[in-house]
Amino acid sequence: MYDIEALFEAESPAHAVALLREHPDARIIAGGSDVLIEIREGKLAGCTLVSIQKIDALRGVNIDNNEAVRIGPLTSFSHVSADPLIREHIPVLAEAVDTIGGPQLRNIGTIGGNVCNGATSADSASTLCAWDAVMEYLGPNGTRLVPIQEHYIGAGKTALAHDEILAAILIPKESYENCFGNYIKYAMRKALDIATLGCSANVRLSKDKKTIERMRFAYGVAGPVPARARGAEQAAAGKAADAETVAAAAKAALGDINPRTSWRAVKEFRLHLAEELAKRTLTESLKRAGVSI
Repeated sequence: MYDIEALFEAESPAHAVALLREHPDARIIAGGSDVLIEIREGKLAGCTLVSIQKIDALRGVNIDNNEAVRIGPLTSFSHVSADPLIREHIPVLAEAVDTIGGPQLRNIGTIGGNVCNGATSADSASTLCAWDAVMEYLGPNGTRLVPIQEHYIGAGKTALAHDEILAAILIPKESYENCFGNYIKYAMRKALDIATLGCSANVRLSKDKKTIERMRFAYGVAGPVPARARGAEQAAAGKAADAETVAAAAKAALGDINPRTSWRAVKEFRLHLAEELAKRTLTESLKRAGVSI
């Protein structure tokens, strides 16, 4: 048995917000793959929960009126991976969520939970950063849009107010149209493991495929929050789509990150990984964009 004070079932997004206002100490639960573990470990023993699991309006993927890919936060990793729109426009996100845990976890865990727990190791996070995701929050005063870089405000912390829920994850058309990417996760095991380091790239080439018109690059576990490597991006933008540019961008990325030493890896090893994985990620992204290097 889990030590839970009370469980409320929200019937709609607005009802979830109302329940959170009524119960200031309550926690949102969706798939429960994070919250239930914390309860079992005693960190949230005796807590009050507001379940949003039955709100179908928060589930699924579609294209909105602005042509952004709109991902419902209750969409499971398995459904994100299999969704035709994700496969067509952001296949790298499907690849990223496929690295999470095992089939059981991917069936119950949600992409919204993955970004709302604030963990730098969240496998969807670096890809969402590289694809300029925008978080749509819903609160008592309506909706507000928060770029993903402002969504993460510290280790394990997000900008969501207590009486707000994540209503959607938006990927603007500008960030997926004619864009190609790759995600690499380094972990001690090939499956069922948290990332030692993760990186994701998003490149768009010129029409003649000779120049990197725009590049986005992001890391997970290279700092307290998932973050873009803007120095690396600047080193590649407007440059030739070749191995020399890839090497320069990978080297520049080291100035953007500050990994820590943990029981999984020392800082120096993570820095080595950061440069090497950047080369591999960018090289594969360019190949997918149609460049042979």
